[in-house]
Amino acid sequence: MTAGEASLYALVPCAGIGARAGLGAPKQYALLDGRALVAHTLRALQAVAPLRAMLVVLAPGDDRFDALLPGFAGERGWVARTGGATRAATVAAGLAELRRRGAADDDWVLVHDAARCLLQPAWVERLIDACRGDAVGGLLALPLADTLKQDEAGLVAATLDRRHKWAAQTPQMFRLGLLQRALRAAGDAVTDESGAVEALGLRPRLVPGELENFKLTWPAELALAERLLRLRRLEREGGLR
Repeated sequence: MTAGEASLYALVPCAGIGARAGLGAPKQYALLDGRALVAHTLRALQAVAPLRAMLVVLAPGDDRFDALLPGFAGERGWVARTGGATRAATVAAGLAELRRRGAADDDWVLVHDAARCLLQPAWVERLIDACRGDAVGGLLALPLADTLKQDEAGLVAATLDRRHKWAAQTPQMFRLGLLQRALRAAGDAVTDESGAVEALGLRPRLVPGELENFKLTWPAELALAERLLRLRRLEREGGLR
């Protein structure tokens, strides 16, 4: 990074309770292939060299993160227990923490779901390369391939045109100052950072993502992610030829 160039930070909201996963505990701490789900997420981000630091925003009183990831905190691993009741509130609190730690308006923030634990460093670098020179920023996303149905009381009410429609993923990459302004204007109901930025009349860039970068929400997705993580580990260890 050259002098005067904007820094890049990762912000990982990690304050949710994960009720739909059916685990009786926050899903980010579910064990997948011997590690907490969020540990896989952070391992991928740690391998992204351009990132100056990664900030994990936890719920106040969270006492599980340090026990499961004892070596995370350090020069590039930051933790704040300032999470809110919604994703938007948690991200807003994380942006304020980045400011307290010296981040500036023009610095880039890559917000990534803790529950997208199959992330690969190359995908993050693809987003950085595509958005670093962009006036707005952007996000990883996938063009929709399936036919879309709209339901009404469990019955098909309409078939929707899937052309020009994408499924949003993360990371989503925006300047810190812009993202703070967008979230203040959008309020807590916004479900992703791009939506808040779009509400300002701006057009984020769509950067092709990967099918494996899905968000773990339901029990079946946790089981699938564990199988994929195990296969990756075996490949690294030379167990698969």
